[in-house]
Parts: sequence; C-alpha cells; structure tokens
Amino acid sequence: MTTSQLIAEINRKKSFLCIGLDVDLDKIPTHLMNLEDPIFEFNKAIIDATHQLCVAYKPNIAFYEAYGLKGWKSLEKTIEYLNNNYPEIYTIADAKRGDIGNTSSMYAKAFFEDLAFDSVTVAPYMGKDSVEPFLAFKNKHTILLALTSNKGAFDFQTQTSEGIPIYQKVLETSKTWKNSENLMYVVGATKAEYFAEIRNILPDAFLLVPGVGAQGGSLQEVCKYGLSKNVGLLVNSSRGIIYASREKDFATAAAFKATALQQEMERILKRLF
Repeated sequence: MTTSQLIAEINRKKSFLCIGLDVDLDKIPTHLMNLEDPIFEFNKAIIDATHQLCVAYKPNIAFYEAYGLKGWKSLEKTIEYLNNNYPEIYTIADAKRGDIGNTSSMYAKAFFEDLAFDSVTVAPYMGKDSVEPFLAFKNKHTILLALTSNKGAFDFQTQTSEGIPIYQKVLETSKTWKNSENLMYVVGATKAEYFAEIRNILPDAFLLVPGVGAQGGSLQEVCKYGLSKNVGLLVNSSRGIIYASREKDFATAAAFKATALQQEMERILKRLF
C-alpha cells in the first residue's frame, strides 16, 4: 500500500486508529479455546467488528512466535484474511527486526513477500546496512524505532551525543539512507512532549504511536504536537480494545472501545482540518 492510499483511507474513515492484535491465550474468552484455531478466530471476530473504525492492524509477532508453529499459522491466516477481505486496511508486522546484510534481506522477504504485510517495525541500532534491505521493497514501509513508550527508553534514546539526543540523531541520519521516503517512525504516546521536536525534523513522515489507552498516553496531547498536514499519525491501541471483554460479547465490546477512539479522532480532524 502506498502512502497516498493510506492517507485516502484515513480521510474516508475519519480515523487514524491502528488496532494491535496482541493475542494472549490466557486473556481471550474461554469459549474460543474449544475451537481448532482460537487465535485466528479471536482475530477474525475483532477484525470483522472493527474494520470500519480503523485504518490499520498491527500484530505483535512475539505473541504468535510464542506458540510455535501453531502461532505462526494463526498469523499467516490472520494476514491472509485481512488482505483478502479488507485490502484497504494497512498492515503492520510489529517484529522489531534488524540485522546486517543478507539477514535483514531475509527478514524483509519473510514479512513483505511471504506474509504480504505492508510494513514492518525495525530497530536502528545497527545502522543503515541493517535497514536499507527493508527500504528496497517498493510500496512497502519500514517503521523505525525512534522514541519508544517504555521506561527504559531513557536509558539510551534521550541521552545526548555531541549535544544531540540520540533519538534525534537517529531521525536525522535515517533521512540520508537510500529509499528513506519509505520510512515511518515509532514514537510512543507517553512521550508526547517530544512530538514538537520530532515534527521539526520530520514534518511529513508518518509516526506510529503506541501507548494510547492501557499505557496511559493522551490522544489529545499526541495530536496537539504530532499531526502533520496529511495527518501523519497511526495511533495504536491494543489491550484497551481487544480485551474489553472476556465474554461472548468480546467483539462487540472491542467495537465499542474502538468507536470511542475513532469518534474522538474525527472530532480532532474536524477541528483542525
């Protein structure tokens, strides 16, 4: 999916909501455990109930890898279901990969070619030769970890090097990489005070923003400083939506939570655009 197609979908739905599909078998409704593939059936129900409210889904790959081959098959079925039934939805493999040379190329092929995701999250620590293999894929996006929402982000990301915070150095350097127009960036909602500085460096890039909802991030604060002329945000909520209920009404409850966020987003867009 191209950036222009994503922007068109945001404008059509009046939403920049991304829903994280982080499936924990200990948290899903117990009646699903009797089915052959409870992870996929859970995802399918959530997707069918919420696809009109969001523009993206983001499976966290660790939640599938943890269940071995069965989990990976559930992931395959989920992305295939999305691509076949809701091709207008943007898909993000939250894999946080990053290695040099041929290894990154193989990671990229796994997520872009085999699984047919639109994008994948990548760690920048090893530099451009770990990221450029992902950027080489046409109409695919590489979402670089820039300033994350966890407490440990302060260990390195906000420390200064030559008077410049490391996360800013990552942003500036990444713009020089080949096919950098295919880059997006992860910026946590719990770091809302940094968005103005980030927008000075990246006025038009899309930012994937986790941390709204269960992690305490404020949608209003994120939008105040983070919106660009083309919206430029994908705001993710995972647990706050998909685990709204553990009963048979779980999909309806998820849609209720997603509707509240989408409506708040629509009000913000109407006020600012």
